[in-house]
Amino acid sequence: MDAGGLTSSKTPSKNTSRFPLQDAQLHRKTSKENLDRFIPNRSAMDFDYAHYMLTDGRKAQESDAVSSPSRDAYRKQLAETFNMNRPRILAFKNKPPPAQVELIPQEFSSASQSKPAKARRHIPQSSERTLDAPDLVDDYYLNLLDWGGSNVLAIALGSTVYLWDASDGSTSELVTVDDDSGPVTSVSWAPDGRHIAVGLNNSEVQLWDSTASKQLRTLRGAHQSRVGSLAWNNQILTTGGMDGRIVNNDVRIRSHVVETYRGHTQEVCGLKWSASGNQLASGGNDNLLHIWDRSVASSSSPTQWLHRMEDHKAAVKALAWCPFQSNLLASGGGGGDRCIKFWNTHTGACLNSVDTGSQVCALLWNKNERELLSSHGFTQNQLTLWKYPSMVKMAELTGHTSRVLFMAQVCNLSSRI
Repeated sequence: MDAGGLTSSKTPSKNTSRFPLQDAQLHRKTSKENLDRFIPNRSAMDFDYAHYMLTDGRKAQESDAVSSPSRDAYRKQLAETFNMNRPRILAFKNKPPPAQVELIPQEFSSASQSKPAKARRHIPQSSERTLDAPDLVDDYYLNLLDWGGSNVLAIALGSTVYLWDASDGSTSELVTVDDDSGPVTSVSWAPDGRHIAVGLNNSEVQLWDSTASKQLRTLRGAHQSRVGSLAWNNQILTTGGMDGRIVNNDVRIRSHVVETYRGHTQEVCGLKWSASGNQLASGGNDNLLHIWDRSVASSSSPTQWLHRMEDHKAAVKALAWCPFQSNLLASGGGGGDRCIKFWNTHTGACLNSVDTGSQVCALLWNKNERELLSSHGFTQNQLTLWKYPSMVKMAELTGHTSRVLFMAQVCNLSSRI
């Protein structure tokens, strides 16, 4: 049959093998053997020495029947001198050149060996100093402790605010309010470390100059009941009351109420401004956490929240903005919740939740390490140091006989609490 000049026949050719696969394997094996040849490298060989060893050298060794120690020593020295102890005659490749470049440079090797290992940080298990605080009100919803930028601790004991100077250990009394106004329900230092706001049980807020021990003014009309939480944002003092209202007060002007936030139905017990001053976090006894945007705040009508979180199952008092991630907020719930939750305040998403096993009273971020400190109530009344973001417990500090309701962190000495 003819197809385009190609012919086909059913009769096998005499040269065609009956076992084509086997022949192909044999052919490949033969070809591989033909390629397996060693070609001597003539430039690396000593032909004179090779000729001597193949002719005269072997004859001399075979005919040398008489041997003596002196003759053997002479022959050995002669062989070493002329390099005659080489076992091989043919050379198939040149010797590799000596390494000129170090795989690991000496300076890097010595530097890595001399670099000291990072020392493990020591976490003291006992307090550096203990201060007596009689008449400290045991109320979860109040904020009675704050540490100012001048390294002065303010604490409210009943109706009196005391100042303790950490630099010299001296104590002074700032103010004692009368029974009609007191007790004191909150204290908060202004950013300058000199002025301090004092919230009262009668819904008023007093502003004091701590250096001159002088009252500057009283803010009235913002709330209808006690003011349990305070937060500064430059010249704006934000107050939170038992009436569920949150008010921004501009302390420089006579009509100090400039914005109002409405979202809580029960007492506001936690307030914290972000480091940028653009977002405000608020927690309340209604188990709610709100994020408010300062840029959309209105002076004519109550401002709508940016995010409303309903995940906590108890009052939300403990709030802390992360110092190394501006949109990260930590919040802690009361005895019915016992959880620390982490939030992305841009999206309102809950990033993580950790059950601590006890009431979360306060939270503080470490400014030098990625760590979070929490204080707790029943049953252990402990401080717990967590590694973030793994939330592995690094230490538990005990010693308090009642719940640790308040924590304060000095601005320039972040290790002191």
